[in-house]
Amino acid sequence: MKVLFVEDEPDVRLGSEQALKLAGIPVDGFERAEDALPALEPDAAAVLVTDVKLPGIDGLELLRRARSVDPALPVVLVTGHGDVSMAVEAMREGAYDFIEKPFSSDHLVEVVRRALEKRRLVLENRRLRRAIAGRGALEDTIRGTSPAIAGVRRLVERLAETAADVLVLGETGTGKELVARALHELSPRRARNFVALNCGALPESVFESEIFGHEAGAFTGAMKRRIGKIEHADGGTLFLDEIETMPLALQVKLLRVLQDRRVERLGSNDARPVDFRVVAATKEDLKELSDRRGFRADLYYRLNVATIALPPLRERMEDIPVLFEHFVTDAAVRYGREPPVVSRAQMQLLCSHDWPGNVRELRNVAERTVLGLLREPFAPGRPDGAGAASPLSLAEEMDAFERGVLERELTRHRGDVAATCAALQLPRKTFYDKLKRHGIDRARFERG
Repeated sequence: MKVLFVEDEPDVRLGSEQALKLAGIPVDGFERAEDALPALEPDAAAVLVTDVKLPGIDGLELLRRARSVDPALPVVLVTGHGDVSMAVEAMREGAYDFIEKPFSSDHLVEVVRRALEKRRLVLENRRLRRAIAGRGALEDTIRGTSPAIAGVRRLVERLAETAADVLVLGETGTGKELVARALHELSPRRARNFVALNCGALPESVFESEIFGHEAGAFTGAMKRRIGKIEHADGGTLFLDEIETMPLALQVKLLRVLQDRRVERLGSNDARPVDFRVVAATKEDLKELSDRRGFRADLYYRLNVATIALPPLRERMEDIPVLFEHFVTDAAVRYGREPPVVSRAQMQLLCSHDWPGNVRELRNVAERTVLGLLREPFAPGRPDGAGAASPLSLAEEMDAFERGVLERELTRHRGDVAATCAALQLPRKTFYDKLKRHGIDRARFERG
């Protein structure tokens, strides 16, 4: 938390800054309101103290602009003798307080401390509300009840509020971009751009221009200036998918940008400051790749600040019923079709497949099922549905059905035993006996 102090009189500004610093309060001083405007951001951990009479934009206009950015940002007005009535009117318009010149250092510090405490409470309240809302949104985005995917959600929630760069590891189709977007949407950067770049989809000849941008005339065909992906992500998040495919010659340039947070367009000599977060995704072991000189080791260590490893679908088979039902419902709405009824035997076949294409493959099967494009919808290994598993015995079908019902109700009631028993009309002892027989861990259905 800090103070943004705007005062055009150098002696007053310097004396006030010193008083605040001696009180242990960080402060940024500005001579003009125009210089302070870039620091006014939603959720800024700051309060604004400004003189009313300033050259250019005056303190009252600065108050209005501050409130348009964040209505809850405390603004303290500093007024001259005889301006009290005006300051009272400004408080009706939303100013937090006013201080009349000349003022003592103790009075300034007292008013600022109260304003900072109010700001701290507002920001904490916002953070808690976002966390509660974000937790529900995260469960709708990264779906599943398995311990593995619950751990992924916890990591995303923990890292989203930080500025740390993140490396997302996972096989093709496990949802790496989904996780990157969740990190962005739950972060303080959510209002700025999420910029995605697939490093494997760009020819090396245009890669440098695409990521760093260029000036007009930088090379043949560069008719006008182009803002690169890094600059476009200023204030937001840059998602670098398939980072392992980035040409080695460009990796060293990216490393420099990540270290300095400054970017230089092709054809320019000016390095521009950029504030962005990097989320990089890979399906390769970058450490092993760097040991084989296929990836720069220094870039690997720079990106590997925090890691989120996504489990393949074959390692969280219990999530398949929840995911498939969601994909089928979504596809039915988009295509204007009735969602098909999934039998117990069909769901058993889905759960017996190893899903080399992971969640993406499961989604595709769900869509083809809704569109009626598969002769046997639940033999996912072949596009025509051939190769289905052998029929289940009656006992196997009954077991699969019972297990499915238990897991469905546990999911619906988030592991609440009383609610699940009531829904199934089962005594607790019978319920626990069935969980034990089917090897179901109730704890994994509880809210993560």
